[in-house]
Amino acid sequence: MLKKWDDLPDFMRVDEVRPYWEILNKRRGQLVLKRCFDLFVALILLVILAIPMVIIALLIKKEDPGPVFYRQERVTTYGKHFRIHKFRTMVVNADKIGTTVTVGEDPRITKVGKKLRSLRLDELPQVLDVISGDMSFVGTRPEAVKYVEQYKPEYYATLLMPAGITSEASIRYKDEAKLLDAADVDKVYMEQVLPAKMVWNLESIRRFCFLREILTMFRTVFAVLGKDYN
Repeated sequence: MLKKWDDLPDFMRVDEVRPYWEILNKRRGQLVLKRCFDLFVALILLVILAIPMVIIALLIKKEDPGPVFYRQERVTTYGKHFRIHKFRTMVVNADKIGTTVTVGEDPRITKVGKKLRSLRLDELPQVLDVISGDMSFVGTRPEAVKYVEQYKPEYYATLLMPAGITSEASIRYKDEAKLLDAADVDKVYMEQVLPAKMVWNLESIRRFCFLREILTMFRTVFAVLGKDYN
């Protein structure tokens, strides 16, 4: 769970992170409850979603030869690197023929992939990452390594807890790809989109509450169904 301050990685033991750590340190009981909930629900979902995920996997293979999963390296708690589980929604080697983030009408996205993204079904396999402890149902979305390497000191506070499948920032930036339909995608993401998302991510830590996270999960479902929270 939450490490003692002196046990945090050196890069995280900075003044900007300390207030967030102190908030979470007072709520260790809720952090334990959060992990128990994640593990219990993820195991149930894995059983329920097993057949649908097999069907999705077959549709992916039928349209485009290649692996079913997209296993990009991401960053989670305390700066740990892990390979996220997502259904592949782009052509093979898409990250080698374009940017790490996805833009609006990205030509690399397959037909099946476009549908999966619109319903966020490409993220179903992340229940495996929740079970392993690399992710949680609610938390800051796991960023690619190259973006974390450019974090401002305060942003490291988001690494005090596991990366999440959804978050308040994800709800409000569900159409992020459309915002990135620009010439210099990485620059726009680092200078405009990421700072805006971090406002929500950091506020979620300040107001961390297990019941609030349950509410975020329900809000995510409504957002996928079309409700606009902006």
